[in-house]
Amino acid sequence: MSFLVQPAPISRPNRCQLFGPGTRPALFPKMAASAADVINLDLEDSVAPNDKDAARRNIIEAIGAVDWGAKTLSVRINGLDTPWWYRDVIDLVEQGGDRLDQIMIPKVGNARDLYAVDALVSGAEAAAGRGRRLDFEVIIETAAGFAHVEEICAASPRLKAMSLGAADFAASMGMATTGIGGTQEGYYMLAPDGSRHWSDPWHGVTAAIVAACRTHGILPVDGPFGDFSDDEGFRAQARRSAVLGMVGKWAIHPKQVALANEVFTPSEDQVAEAREILAAMEEAEKAGQGAAVYKGRLVDIASIKQAEVIVRQSEMIAG
Repeated sequence: MSFLVQPAPISRPNRCQLFGPGTRPALFPKMAASAADVINLDLEDSVAPNDKDAARRNIIEAIGAVDWGAKTLSVRINGLDTPWWYRDVIDLVEQGGDRLDQIMIPKVGNARDLYAVDALVSGAEAAAGRGRRLDFEVIIETAAGFAHVEEICAASPRLKAMSLGAADFAASMGMATTGIGGTQEGYYMLAPDGSRHWSDPWHGVTAAIVAACRTHGILPVDGPFGDFSDDEGFRAQARRSAVLGMVGKWAIHPKQVALANEVFTPSEDQVAEAREILAAMEEAEKAGQGAAVYKGRLVDIASIKQAEVIVRQSEMIAG
């Protein structure tokens, strides 16, 4: 273990982030009543240029008018290369009230992008006398974001989560695909017998996001899966992301909420096994041993850390 200990991320359920456009306020109460842990009201890609002002007004009104319960409430602002983002920030801070928890910043390419938003938010909060500081989530969806992912994670103490935006990322990287996440037909390996085996084209950027986030105490989150008619495709990508260390996934359709919660909630069997591993190691330590045998396999200090992650996650979700 390095002398510089990795900080723990914020303790909050983040299994599913449900998105809804700011132009459809009738959806907001339904989103609030859903089983998603995080609600993302959108001012960016799902809102046409002529509708930006109306969408912003709808969201600001809904922040205080809708009962969001214990959910994390987030608003995705427009990109820093647009004429709308500064007004998004100013109006949300000055008019949105303290119920807003987080601002999501799209297409972040380097630490300076985050610095710019942090400076504007900090000034607006001070001027408005806001009671608590807004958190940030950023989206890695460009080649520059991928290249600078660690410096972005270290750029602001407000940063609590980082997501992968597969569609814009693919475009920025020049990838030969129009799919949003999931398996890509042309990305395969040939076995000696000539059969095809499909690999994960998102593995590299996912691993980079997880490593940078875990180093700096940030929650790593998988982004959208575009084909909401393909439940098994969604599950497959979500499970890959979970195995690599991501804590949750976006839902761009209400039916995807249950799928995300299913994958990112530890099962009863997983929790039971984790508790049994902890109990086995406790008995081994009492006997002066640094390892134990559990169901025919060796468990040691590293096994304890893995088991503790599962137990803590289960307790946090239950709480």
